[in-house]
Parts: sequence; C-alpha cells; structure tokens
Amino acid sequence: MSKRRHGLVLVVTGDGKGKTTSSLGLAFRALGNGFRVFMVQYIKGKWKTGEKKLADLLRAHAEVLGLDFEVRPMGDGFTWITQNRDQDIATTKEIWDVSKEAITAGKYDLVILDEINVVMKLGYLDPAAVLEVLRARDPDLHVVLTGRGAPPEICDFADTVSEVRAVKHHYKAGVKAQQGIEF
Repeated sequence: MSKRRHGLVLVVTGDGKGKTTSSLGLAFRALGNGFRVFMVQYIKGKWKTGEKKLADLLRAHAEVLGLDFEVRPMGDGFTWITQNRDQDIATTKEIWDVSKEAITAGKYDLVILDEINVVMKLGYLDPAAVLEVLRARDPDLHVVLTGRGAPPEICDFADTVSEVRAVKHHYKAGVKAQQGIEF
C-alpha cells in the first residue's frame, strides 16, 4: 500500500448535534499527525466559541508546540437573526473567497468548511462553484464540509458522507445552548 496521501472530501451532515464537533475531532487527529489545519466558519461569527479560543492559544504557541491550526469565524450569525438575505449572500461570498484561497494556497493539509452545507441549501452559494474548486484542489488536500442539508451533488462527489441523526436533544426539554457543549 502506498504511503502517498490521497486527499479526501468528507461531508458531515444531518439534523443531529455534532457535525462541527466531528470535524474538530478530525482536526485534532490531523494536528497530532503534523497536519496544517484551517477551519472557516460560515454561520458562527459573533460567538466566542471554545474552538476559536483554543485555536488562538495553539497559534500563540505554535513554534513551541509545532501545531498549525487556524479557526476563522466569519459569519453574521444564523439567518433567522440577520433577517437580511442580501447581507447573508454578501457575507457568504466573502467567506467563500477565503475558503477558495485556503483550498488553493497549498498551505494546508486539511481545510474545514464549517456550515457550508447550510449556505448552499439556502441558495447563498452555488454547489457547482464549490465542486469546481474541490475538483481542482491539490490531490493531497483533505476537505471537510459540515452542516445540515448537504446538497446531493456534493454528497455524490464526496469520498465519505456521514449523517448525524437527531434521536434526542436537550433543546426539546428547554435546555438552552451551553458554553463548552454547543460553543
């Protein structure tokens, strides 16, 4: 078996909790193996998330630790908060430009596009444009696309598709999002 890496496209979708968490687990596995990891977040932008705090801490000590992990939250928040489709589309375009740069730069081993499936599902980003960039990427680069509602054409192209299914969720019992669990 060849030692040469074969870059994969992985999709984590579904209505259950844990899509971003899954991609972060993969990021930590990759970091432990010396990968350079970049995560851009399409929806989360205003939140002070645990993953962003830890990534910033790791970057501050990157020389000592030998880890290269950047998390860049760029979204305006959930669409039901902004209530401005034009703004959401403009923000998505800016984030997609950063995503394309990360995918084509040759700087990373793993790129995570967190919540990109949601913006494609909502029509803010054309899946065909995403596929064009994924097809042209370096063959060693791994890319993860997370979020509910992954478009069928993205799932068809991906090497691995995992669906997180909601069986039970604490929201239904009235428990709000908790720091350290949801963000």
